Amino acid sequence: MEADLFTKRTKELTPDELLKMEEQNKRLVPEFKANKLEIDAQRHWDLFYKRNETRFFKDRHWTTREFQELLSEQQCSRSGQRRTLFEVGCGVGNLVFPLLEEQIKEQKSDEHGFYFYACDFSPRAVDFVQANALYDSKHITAFQCDITTQQVHQHITGESLDVCTMIFVLSAIHPDKFTDVVQNLWKLLKPGGLVLFRDYGLYDMAQLRFKPGHKIAENLYMRQDGTRSYYFEEQQLAQLFTSSGFEVLSNSYVHRRTLNLKEGIDVPRIFLQGKFRKRTAVH
Repeated sequence: MEADLFTKRTKELTPDELLKMEEQNKRLVPEFKANKLEIDAQRHWDLFYKRNETRFFKDRHWTTREFQELLSEQQCSRSGQRRTLFEVGCGVGNLVFPLLEEQIKEQKSDEHGFYFYACDFSPRAVDFVQANALYDSKHITAFQCDITTQQVHQHITGESLDVCTMIFVLSAIHPDKFTDVVQNLWKLLKPGGLVLFRDYGLYDMAQLRFKPGHKIAENLYMRQDGTRSYYFEEQQLAQLFTSSGFEVLSNSYVHRRTLNLKEGIDVPRIFLQGKFRKRTAVH
């Protein structure tokens, strides 16, 4: 695998790629079907986890490399209290359990380790998290909720979190609700608290591969299984967070190329990775 390239520049499309994008516009998802995808969103994700159980996503050990804030030695708050981390869209726990396992392995005391909260839209995914051998309410609380609503505030006290993670989560939500999600995180975070973000970037290979009949709206697509994916533009993401009371610490496209010469695979991917800090006051 080649080294990741971090850049602010949007990928320039080749003539062939431009043609693919134009073809996508020739047949959009009909409005009634797009509305039904929104209504059935939870059911589609629950079916996804019914089919795949815990096998689909790999454990995300890379997160501590990309986000130093997740490392154990960074985890003691200035007040000496245990720090808190909330994973939004936890799936079956591929991010939170590697962090917890590392914490347990290093035999960190409660004062030096995170207390984890984890939520998912899919009740089935939360069941898998709670069934994990590492699940222990001394270290983690997992619950089902729709992060676009006010449900999360029944589970977590306002201004109590140090870190929120959103890793390939916001892209599954309709763009009309992005602001609701970010404002919820603002309410939950302590002043100075962080959101760590990674998701699909504009003109990622997966976006270019969609055939006509899959595009719902600008940069929003329907997959074969009825789940949706959105592809983010760098300035748009920055505006989303700054307009909701955050400052941008970092925000870049990540160009990643996965090469497997043996199998003849050359997969160029584009993600958007950002770090956003809650301002103490909204201006």
